[in-house]
Amino acid sequence: MGKAGRVACIFTPYVLTIASLICIIMVGLGCTKSSSDTLNNLYFMRIDLQNITSEGSETVTEIENLLEQYGITDVSAQNVSNVLSKLQQDSTLADFYQIGLWGYCDGDINNKKTNVTECSKPKSEFYFNPFSVWGLDSSDIKDELPSEYNKVMNIYKTVSKWMFIAYLVAFIVTIVEIVVGFFAICSRWGSCVTTLFALLAFLFTAAASITSTVLFSIFKSSLGTTLKAYGISLSMGKNIYVATWLAVAFSLGALIFWTFSVCCCSGRSPYGHRNNNNTRGITAEKAPYTYEPLGAGQVPYGHQQPTSYPAPAAHGGQYPMTTTNQRSNAYEPFRHS
Repeated sequence: MGKAGRVACIFTPYVLTIASLICIIMVGLGCTKSSSDTLNNLYFMRIDLQNITSEGSETVTEIENLLEQYGITDVSAQNVSNVLSKLQQDSTLADFYQIGLWGYCDGDINNKKTNVTECSKPKSEFYFNPFSVWGLDSSDIKDELPSEYNKVMNIYKTVSKWMFIAYLVAFIVTIVEIVVGFFAICSRWGSCVTTLFALLAFLFTAAASITSTVLFSIFKSSLGTTLKAYGISLSMGKNIYVATWLAVAFSLGALIFWTFSVCCCSGRSPYGHRNNNNTRGITAEKAPYTYEPLGAGQVPYGHQQPTSYPAPAAHGGQYPMTTTNQRSNAYEPFRHS
């Protein structure tokens, strides 16, 4: 397979790598621009506070049973009610909040239609701290919080930091993979190096996608049912998870095809191999009836090998005339086969 075949073999993983990069960029752009409806629909989780109330729709016993079901034993229904009551009194809340990778957006809901009004400034290693975002850092609010609140928030902060780093590394390594992929056209060594970067890109993209999916799934399952009784609903975004798992699928496909290009799709032509004498591997057979030089010790066709006789003593051991002046490269008249 020549260079053209090599280029065709590299084309597929190259396109898959670019597609994976585009998906990662879409994840990073979510919740960064309030005027873009497309980017506003890219969020990990939405917190809907439109119908928040401090009076639960269920009984105190039912709420406490739900808290115990998810391992929240140091929080009572009265604690939740007190926090939400002060939340309504002490702050001006938006109808909803959307959490992205670099920040969050908030807005209003009119006739069941969401309208994003503002997005936070993008920040590295972002995590959503509800009381900080809502301006509820006063001591009277914190007094109503459970004792393990800070511990839970520290875990969430650590996981969010790792998730951000994983997405960032996946983005950088995927770009490097695209750049190094140019050298894969020239040789299998280029494919080998590109495959190493493709493996790193896949691992970090998959790790980031798994982290984000598991993290917000736990939040929704553990808190969603309880908070729903107080008019607060949690929902996971759809588009951003489609984008992040498509990035994983494209990255995996690119890794497979880059690996295939290391084993196959050589850029050398099968007719271009030479032997040690720098000649073609296939030699032509000599045609009959052609002239060729005679080597040492060969005699022309039809001639006999001259016989040496001792020179007579009368001439001093030498012949008066010799007829041995023959051409060393005489040609055979015809070669018969």
